[in-house]
Order: sequence, then C-alpha cells, then structure tokens
Amino acid sequence: MAQDELFTVNPDLGPAPEPADAGGADAAGSAGRAAEPQADPASSPLAVRMRPRTLDEVVGQQHLLREGAPLRRLVEGAAPASVLLYGPPGTGKTTLANLVSIATGRRFVAMSALSAGVKEVRGVIEEARRRRLYNTENTVLFIDEVHRFSKTQQDALLGAVEDRTVLLVAATTENPSFSVVSPLLSRSLVLQLRSLTDDDIAALLERALADERGLAGELTLTEDARAHLVRLAGGDARRALTALEAAADAAAATEHKTIDLAIVESTVDKAAVRYDRDGDQHYDVISAFIKSIRGSDVDAALHYLARMIEAGEDPRFLARRLVVHASEDVGLADPSALQAAVAAAHAVQFIGMPEGRLALAQATIHLATAPKSNAVVTAIDSALADVRAGSAGTVPAHLRDGHYAGAKKLGNAQGYRYPHNVPEGVLAQQYPPDELVGHDYYQPTQRGGERPLAERVPRLRRTIRGER
Repeated sequence: MAQDELFTVNPDLGPAPEPADAGGADAAGSAGRAAEPQADPASSPLAVRMRPRTLDEVVGQQHLLREGAPLRRLVEGAAPASVLLYGPPGTGKTTLANLVSIATGRRFVAMSALSAGVKEVRGVIEEARRRRLYNTENTVLFIDEVHRFSKTQQDALLGAVEDRTVLLVAATTENPSFSVVSPLLSRSLVLQLRSLTDDDIAALLERALADERGLAGELTLTEDARAHLVRLAGGDARRALTALEAAADAAAATEHKTIDLAIVESTVDKAAVRYDRDGDQHYDVISAFIKSIRGSDVDAALHYLARMIEAGEDPRFLARRLVVHASEDVGLADPSALQAAVAAAHAVQFIGMPEGRLALAQATIHLATAPKSNAVVTAIDSALADVRAGSAGTVPAHLRDGHYAGAKKLGNAQGYRYPHNVPEGVLAQQYPPDELVGHDYYQPTQRGGERPLAERVPRLRRTIRGER
C-alpha cells in the first residue's frame, strides 16, 4: 500500500480477505475488512505508529471536519459519496480514507497511481463487485496520486463510482480541475485539505512525545528544538514526526533525556534559522529585504529572501511585499516590475512551495536590478494629502455626467472638448477643481522608463493649461 500520506490508519484492520483472482484486490494492494484498528508494531516508523485511529485524533482540517461538514458526515458514516481529496503531502488524505472505511464498515483497498494500470483498476472493481454480490461487503477504494492516472485509467473508474460498486476516495496534490477528467469530477465531492498550521504541528509533536505509541514520555523537547522542528515541517506532519524520530534516536544513542536544538540540527543536517515569524526577526529581516531591493543590492536581497524562505515564512506574504515595492520603489522607471511581481504572486498561489521560490527569486532580482523611482508613491500621497486637507473642490461643469434627463439644464457636460477630435489627442481644457489647478503631483525622475516621461509630462501640462 502506498504510504504517501502520514497518519494512515493501519490497513490490516481485521480478518484477512478471501483470496482474490489474479489482478484482483489483493494483487492491487487490498487491505482487508474494515474493523477496529490494531496497534502498529513498535518497529514501525514513528509517523506510522502515530497515525490517527479516530476522527478525534485528526489534527487540522477543521474547515472540513466541523459539525455538519460533508467530510465529517462521510467519516461518521452518513451519506456515502465518492471524494477527491486535494491538498499538500502530510495533511491526512490517506488517514481520512481509512476513517471512511472504518466508519462505513467497508473493506479498504489502496492502490497508487504510480504503479497501477487499467488492468489492476478493473481487477479491484471486479473483486469489489463479487464481494458485494456474494458477501454483501462494500469496498472503499483509495487511489493515491490519482492525477497520475491517464484519462483511460480514470475513465475505467466511472461505472463503478456511478453505481457505487466502490466508494472512491482519491488523493491528489494537484488541482483536480486540471488533472482529473470531468466525468469523475462531476461524480465526486472535491474537498481541499490545507497545510497544517504551526500549532497543529506542535500539538502532534507533543502527542508523539507523550503517547504510548510514540516516545512514551521517555524524552523531552526544548522550546527552540520544537520551534525548529515546526519550521522544518512546513505544514507536513510526516516530515515533522520523521525528524523527531531521528532526533530521538540520536538522543537515546548518547543517553540524553532531552532533545535540544543541537541534536535536531545534527540529525536533520539543517541549521536552524534564527527567525521568529511573530517577533523582531520577522520585522528586521523583511525590512532589510525591502531596503536591499530599494538600494539595488541584488545579492543582499536574495540573501534575505533565502533566509525567510528557509525559516518557513509565508510565501504569500513575501509575494505581497514584492507587489507593493514594485510600485513604491520602482514604479514607472520600469513599468514591467509590477507585472513581474504580480506574476510571481500568482505563481506562488498556483504552484506553492518549494517551486514558488523560483518565482519569488525572479521577481526579487527584477526589482533589485531595475531603475528606481518613488515618484508613484510621492504622487499619490501628495494627492491624498490635499484631499485630506479639504481640497476636494467641485468637479468642473463640463466634466460632469450628462447622461440623464435634466443634466443639460444644469449645465452638465456642456462645453466639454473631446481630445480625439484634434490631431495631437491633447487640447487645452480644465480638468481639476478650481482650487487645485496647477497642483503637480507626479514628478517623474530621469531614471529608466521615466526619463522620456520627464520630458513628456511638462509638455502635456503646458498644452492642457493653454500655456503654449
């Protein structure tokens, strides 16, 4: 059985199933009848021993497991329906599939799209149909990495899902809208799992330290070691528990009863980044990152970016700062900077980490090496200062809306001159309120893309104001 999800309830849940025909359930990785889960052997990895065996032990995904939510109702055995679970690794997709099989009293069969083909899929379906007919035994079919199935392989599931020969629970780390065929999507609930929070990971570590299935209270964990394990996990529970187990083995080998930061660093071969996402380091490093971009030091900017990425900073936060500073520090000196920053933000949202680091780095390099101008932020802040000081003024009559009955009698839109009626496309006409005529907010620099604007904007102002 594929173990790509942490917290899989023990698949050997009861009496062994009857021998399957060639290519049937056992050949595809049958896991037997669902029943009360048995303890995993002490030799099993910590991540396996600590897999939740009841819904109450599941950490995270509260948006899907609250009272009345579809997934909770499914796990509790009500309204069985096939499900596509979409989310990052280590968030409990296999666990939930097992819990569905336990709750509904169904036999659990697991297969991985990495190794199974159409023959294996059809064999599982035939075995499920036979058991349903002769043993009145229903089957939960769990398919991991379902996005790796071809269209033909996915189509082979449709009939069995439609008539509920199997209750399909499929897992994918990719958006199913792009990787799963439409007919299968329409027959399934699509539920998105989220990365576990830092608090979720910390709770799992504490449980593993204390639980008899885990380290049974034999070791303690210092605060800085715990914080480092949480950062290393990146929302992946399996990763956190695997690292904890390695550190625990190292501590036991040296007869230590406490796992400290040095032990964790030595076992995972990864130094802790001194960075507190809620404290001074967060503000200091992001400040240094922004000022390095503003100062055009691309190497320093990349250093601080790497430091934040390695420390587990939210990549969406980093992307937002890049978008802000594309306008604040670069502006129209390089109009493509904002496009690059927005593209990086979309890329991070779309593909996530670690691949998202490339888009963040590309945008950082673009902004750091671009010509700089703060004329955009100066312009809008100057305009806002006037408005806040009460300099709003009345909109000139010729600029007001004239598209309603009675507008003409009020003088609205009368005398407006249409710029496209002159060859230059610019003509003399008052646009601001009377009290703001001559207030020049935008002052382009002589750098980058603003250099031609520094010549063009004064000419435009002279023409508009009839000064030529």
